[in-house]
Amino acid sequence: MTFQTPMTTLRDEAERDCPPALLAGYLDSLSLLERLHRLLLDVIKDEFERTAVLDINPVQALLLFNIGENEVTAGELKSRGYYQGSNVSYNLKKLVEAGYMHHQRSEVDRRSVRVRLTSKGRRMRDAVAEIFRRQARGMEARGTLDLARIEEMNRTLRRMERSWSEQIRYIY
Repeated sequence: MTFQTPMTTLRDEAERDCPPALLAGYLDSLSLLERLHRLLLDVIKDEFERTAVLDINPVQALLLFNIGENEVTAGELKSRGYYQGSNVSYNLKKLVEAGYMHHQRSEVDRRSVRVRLTSKGRRMRDAVAEIFRRQARGMEARGTLDLARIEEMNRTLRRMERSWSEQIRYIY
């Protein structure tokens, strides 16, 4: 009898119960999603270096972009899951200190802090939106993406999101 680590056993079971091509494609998709997120942060970082934006990092810029015109709590941002691997509370504190956000304690729950963009924050959000517009136009011009491909990709990603959400819901 040979000893196998739990990871090896789980992967072996997955490979046994799943057609190899499907599993390989699924694992490739997961890796691509992670790499694309990291590359997105690099695209933002590169733009900031070219334009001498030094007081904000790419994760903080995405926070501003995703908050938009809303007023939200740190908990709401964390639950959206956009910021895995980053400390949302730390980044919000830095954005407040740098003048990109206002913060205010909730009147109802004093433990909760609500944040919204300042005019400086809205200008940065608009700058990030322009980066995204340029990227979309450039990818379309090069034939990398078109509306039909994006719509199909988004439908697939939403189905994956729903599947994972349902799986998590049933676990707890």
